[in-house]
Amino acid sequence: MMSKTVKSMRTPLGRVRGLGSAKEGVQHWWLQRVTAVALVPLMLLLACAIIKLAGSDHTALAETFQNPFFAIIVLLAVLAAFWHLKLGAQVIIEDYIHSEGAKVATLLAVTFAIYLVGGIAAISVLKLFFGA
Repeated sequence: MMSKTVKSMRTPLGRVRGLGSAKEGVQHWWLQRVTAVALVPLMLLLACAIIKLAGSDHTALAETFQNPFFAIIVLLAVLAAFWHLKLGAQVIIEDYIHSEGAKVATLLAVTFAIYLVGGIAAISVLKLFFGA
């Protein structure tokens, strides 16, 4: 007869401290994959538009950005790209910076910079869309 006792892989100290999985790794992994897959068609559309607009003047570019479909595609690409960048940078920082203080400081600085530049990019698209 088989025993129904299941041995834990955790150490007694780990069980006492409650250390273990934060249960967020799978969600982070999926978000990275979803943003990567979303970026493929968005970047292909943007590449086609850039090739089409090559050599055009500012007026032609502004008219293109005033098309709601194009503005939405560009906004989605900006959001997906910067979200994907944030997720990837977080993984790299968590894997390669071992000092807890340096890790937190670097994560804060990089996250702030990514949000700042992403926000500027999104505002730029909206400014072109609204014709300002």
